Amino acid sequence: MSPARGTGVCVGDAEGFEAFVAASSRRLLRLGWLLCGDWPGGEDLVQSALAVTWSNWDSLADPGAASAYTHRVLVRVFLRGRRRRWVGEVPHAAIPDCPVPGGEATGVEERLVLQGALADLPGRQRAVLALRFFADLSEADTASALGCSVGTVKTHTARALSRLRSHPQLVGLLREEVSE
Repeated sequence: MSPARGTGVCVGDAEGFEAFVAASSRRLLRLGWLLCGDWPGGEDLVQSALAVTWSNWDSLADPGAASAYTHRVLVRVFLRGRRRRWVGEVPHAAIPDCPVPGGEATGVEERLVLQGALADLPGRQRAVLALRFFADLSEADTASALGCSVGTVKTHTARALSRLRSHPQLVGLLREEVSE
């Protein structure tokens, strides 16, 4: 099979799948982490999505379709797992050691606050934000990955951003940045 135009990746063969995984795994892992909130969960999510992609690899027409298909599978596996599975872990709001204000841990604290706020969002809203702002997909591509309309993507985006703006920890973080 010849490579798809401009990519060097052949869709429909094992070598093409290996090239696809090599080219997109880093991006998919970051997206998986953003959806799940942790690296092991993100890795499991990507592995499951790639297994489904591999099982349908022969029916994909080009690498663009493979990428869109894998995004769609990634989100579906995430949402299905979020509905069914109880992880058995209970997160705690208090961190045992308090860092010095303005120290090196400040960026880490901000990321943890943002990660906690994202974890409080419903799965579809979180998936929309991850695809739109992290994976940098257009509204149409996000709608295709989620299997919904562009209007639904806009609605989920607006609701998710509104919830993040009113999240108590993020409001406090934004106020601190404004007052400095």
